[in-house]
Amino acid sequence: MKVLIIEDEKELAKSIVQYLSEENYLCEVASSFKEALHKITMFDYDCILLDITLPDGSGLKILEELARQHKQDGVIIISAKNSVDDKIEGLQLGADDYLTKPFHLSELTARIYSLIRRKRFNNTNTIKQGELEIDLLAKTVAIHGESIALTRKEFDLLIYFIGNRNRVLSKSTLAEHLSGDLADMLDNHDFVYAHVKNLKKKLGDAGGGQYIKTVYGTGYRWEG
Repeated sequence: MKVLIIEDEKELAKSIVQYLSEENYLCEVASSFKEALHKITMFDYDCILLDITLPDGSGLKILEELARQHKQDGVIIISAKNSVDDKIEGLQLGADDYLTKPFHLSELTARIYSLIRRKRFNNTNTIKQGELEIDLLAKTVAIHGESIALTRKEFDLLIYFIGNRNRVLSKSTLAEHLSGDLADMLDNHDFVYAHVKNLKKKLGDAGGGQYIKTVYGTGYRWEG
């Protein structure tokens, strides 16, 4: 899962990145309004952590821009401001949650997970499709009740496919999801093919259905 941290306090942003990375989130950071605006325009995120007080603009304008672009990224405002008016305005502009600084990183992580679960997976901790069962909290996958071992990238890819079921996902979209803005610096996206191939093989070898379909010349689609 991919998270954008819009925060100008460098030490706080660094702490959040370190903590979330250990929880297998792919993190990117924007420390200014201008940088944040560029990132939300160019990329999609499962969750955006948004400080509404930025050195060159208001984070509330980021919410307005997300709405203008019809983006579906989840947003949690993280702010030192604790006024009711700020919370109401942020939520009315499209934020999903509001967390006042200072906060425990464990609570932040729990809120991120809850937001993604609610928006992507109908507020459930367990995803079931036929013989396939995924525990989002434990990050485990089982087929016919038998656990299968997936790498971090393979698990993330599986969740992304299921969260976008029946949609055609291009290789560039998958590359961006797996590698963030580093994808723009890669000569090709062959690593996407390798991850998809390995995931399909592991699911198939364990007796899973052929849910991942190749859409030639375009990308891949999870059917279900």
